[in-house]
Amino acid sequence: MDNQNNQSYKLAKKKAAAERGFYSHLISYVTINIVIIIINLLTSPDNLWFYWVTIFWGIGIFFHALDTFTIRNKTIGKEWEKKKSQQIEDEEQRKAG
Repeated sequence: MDNQNNQSYKLAKKKAAAERGFYSHLISYVTINIVIIIINLLTSPDNLWFYWVTIFWGIGIFFHALDTFTIRNKTIGKEWEKKKSQQIEDEEQRKAG
């Protein structure tokens, strides 16, 4: 039972780290894009290039969100992790014994 609690803790810690990474990325995206928009509007208001950065980086944010909140939770869910952990544990026992 202690092993399962430890695995649950590790999984929760991994998910929390993934979410923290996403939110850090999102904050960087918003902050830096505000600065880029201001720079673009002050230096060359007739040539608006900031939206290219915003669009392509936004696509990256979208995929980061998918990975953090949907894909990762489906492909590396609790059941998969449980089966994989059991498989690794069985392999280790075969090697040792």
